Amino acid sequence: MNSRKDLREFLATRRARITPQQAGLPTYGGHRRVPGLRREEVALLAGVSVEYYTRLERGNANGVSDGVLEALVRVLQLDDAERAHLYDLTRGMTTAARTRRRPARPGVRPGVQQLLDAMADVPALVQNGRLDVPAANPLARALYADLFDDAAPGSAGRTPNHARYAFLDPRATDFYPDWNRVAADIVSQLRAEVGRSPDDRELTELIGELTTRSQPFSTLWATHNVRWHTTGTKRFHHRVVGDLSLSYEGLALAADPGQTLITFTAEPGSPSQQALTFLASWATSPAQRSLTRTGRRATTRPDRSGEGPQRSVGSASD
Repeated sequence: MNSRKDLREFLATRRARITPQQAGLPTYGGHRRVPGLRREEVALLAGVSVEYYTRLERGNANGVSDGVLEALVRVLQLDDAERAHLYDLTRGMTTAARTRRRPARPGVRPGVQQLLDAMADVPALVQNGRLDVPAANPLARALYADLFDDAAPGSAGRTPNHARYAFLDPRATDFYPDWNRVAADIVSQLRAEVGRSPDDRELTELIGELTTRSQPFSTLWATHNVRWHTTGTKRFHHRVVGDLSLSYEGLALAADPGQTLITFTAEPGSPSQQALTFLASWATSPAQRSLTRTGRRATTRPDRSGEGPQRSVGSASD
């Protein structure tokens, strides 16, 4: 990835969103050619010369001090994720900083897989900064059945990836009722990862593929938004058990840099917990094993009237 270009566009987009009023500057009316702060206004507020800030916004961060970066954090009103991204972009331009980064391992350690398997009642998976999913327990595979579907177009032989699924698999818009929010979250996570790992070849290839094949991704990528998503609530519309609202927690694996353990739980006694319980039984059912083996869509669903589950099996295009 081009760190100079990323720094230039990140600073420009952050500057454009801050109005003079938000920055505490007086306004005298009249027409402004830019929607946000001018470069000279950022320089004034940050306590640096206009020439210095202009050079920085053009992607030249050689010798920039922490004091200047912290001044920009304050002026541009960056949150914690954006602050970390700014540091990653500027420090990532030096060879020394890049050599300290180790790529995430392609799989997971046996101990991590044992932990996943022991969490039988909780969907749990491991993902890396590229949003690859190298490991998951059976309940997570049942929840993300389409993500792990080897019959999906173009997925054969590749590690399941949240971004490819969300933007390139048409089933994702049904699976995620809040697809627009999910899509924006995914792009913001990949943006942050680009700052941390600018030399990751697989990440560069992923971004290139998504930019070329998905206009929504390309549009979101141009915003340069970055966010951390370590906890929250996510809604799903599962083709078997219907709607679920699950809380998720992301726990960094300290012994495996770049890998995060993600778990999902439902509120006790809620319809989502009932659906998750049914999903756990479906995960070991013949219908699910058939789905995994053939790629055909099983439309088993819990019967809300007390008559027991109903099941039909059709093609993936149903």
